[in-house]
Amino acid sequence: MSNKTFKKFWHDWLWPLLFAVIVVKFIINPFLLEAYEVPTGSMEKTILPGDRLFAEKFTYGIHIPFTDKTVLSMASPRPGQMVIFRSPYDGLTLVKRCIGLPGDTIEVKHKDLYLNGRKVEQKFIQHTDLEEYPFPQAAVNPKAVQGDWESGRNADRYWVRDNFGPVVVPPDCYFMMGDNRDESFDSRYWGPLPKKNIRGRVMFIYWSWDKQSDIPLGKFWQRFRVKRIGKILA
Repeated sequence: MSNKTFKKFWHDWLWPLLFAVIVVKFIINPFLLEAYEVPTGSMEKTILPGDRLFAEKFTYGIHIPFTDKTVLSMASPRPGQMVIFRSPYDGLTLVKRCIGLPGDTIEVKHKDLYLNGRKVEQKFIQHTDLEEYPFPQAAVNPKAVQGDWESGRNADRYWVRDNFGPVVVPPDCYFMMGDNRDESFDSRYWGPLPKKNIRGRVMFIYWSWDKQSDIPLGKFWQRFRVKRIGKILA
């Protein structure tokens, strides 16, 4: 390859490609947008396993890589918004819906959600299990409910799925739940979500692939959920 040919190749193709990679890797991904693939059904039917989402990372504050610090925060999560965050339980990246803000009282009675003493009706939620787990009065001291919840002791307590609290969301924390209430490992189990763990606000689905389908790989194109692509979730 001659010098002239190489310069043209560098100028027309290689440099623009490298520049795009640098911008995505070091500016867009760390500070502006984050791509996330949904692995489980905890947000069904709003979000399905195999959906790929974009979340914007600047509204709640720009996260400084390799730290727990955020800067330039313009707003905080509001009830009903879907948020991507780092789980305080195991460090995994999750997407759930914001339910409660700092100072809110959260309670679940017979699968129904109560916010500050009022029953909350939400069209997007679903229950897939008719069984209800009762609160074991003899096994748990009601006075210890708040402390146990904040310290993560509910992680192995199956009954908090259907009968939980009441608890008060601590300062600089939020209460998160999945729309598929019977299949979501969320704040009922692992406790309040610290604001520092939040990574972004869900925007839209940019790709969707049915990973659980029994359609043979020979007809893989039938697994694409074309109608879900571009769906706004914010």
